[in-house]
Amino acid sequence: MENILVCDDDREIVEAIEIYLRQDGYQIYKAYDGEQAIEILKKEKIHLLIIDIMMPRLDGIRATLKIREASSIPIIMLSAKSEDTDKILGLNMGADDYITKPFNPLELVARVKSNLRRYTSLGSLNAESKALYQVGGLVINDDTKQVTVDGEPVKMTPIEYNILLLLMKNQGRVFSIDQIYESIWNEDAIGADNTVAVHIRHIREKIEINPREPRYLKVVWGVGYKIDRQ
Repeated sequence: MENILVCDDDREIVEAIEIYLRQDGYQIYKAYDGEQAIEILKKEKIHLLIIDIMMPRLDGIRATLKIREASSIPIIMLSAKSEDTDKILGLNMGADDYITKPFNPLELVARVKSNLRRYTSLGSLNAESKALYQVGGLVINDDTKQVTVDGEPVKMTPIEYNILLLLMKNQGRVFSIDQIYESIWNEDAIGADNTVAVHIRHIREKIEINPREPRYLKVVWGVGYKIDRQ
């Protein structure tokens, strides 16, 4: 049974989310500001966090930034705002997904399941055979789910890992933004440009010496992204 932490200063929203997620068998922990969420994460084994952006004491953006210092669990952000700037800000701080209030509870449950599948896949050590992908000093071991650059381990979120793995498995092939989004998120790429671009930038910051002049993750202007064979 997966443990999900729901954090929102609106207690009615927390209770509503709890009802829907419990129906699918999830164990729910509740917090009402970012500080409470961080304290629960220190004490409990949490598999996914749903967190609101606007909250007292410590908001969702700053809480996510702190959480990402120690944890790579999936984070879904909630917000009453629909502007792209808020979505990008949340993704920049390390969120994996984003949903705007008011939301369809069934869509939220579906996103929870999707993010948990990616997280479980990332942590699984049960691959059938050893899968090693290498380009220069960049190496992915898909058995251990470890990424290294020049021998140094690189910590990635599940989405970052899966995007990089997709490109590493298909060296030389150019993937459009829509193709990346549909492959990783398993849903139609509607408004996917900013979401994919943010994660690509995060990957570059982690694997490139100079992200502005990447050795590995290349852009093909007007087409998409690729990792060249070396």
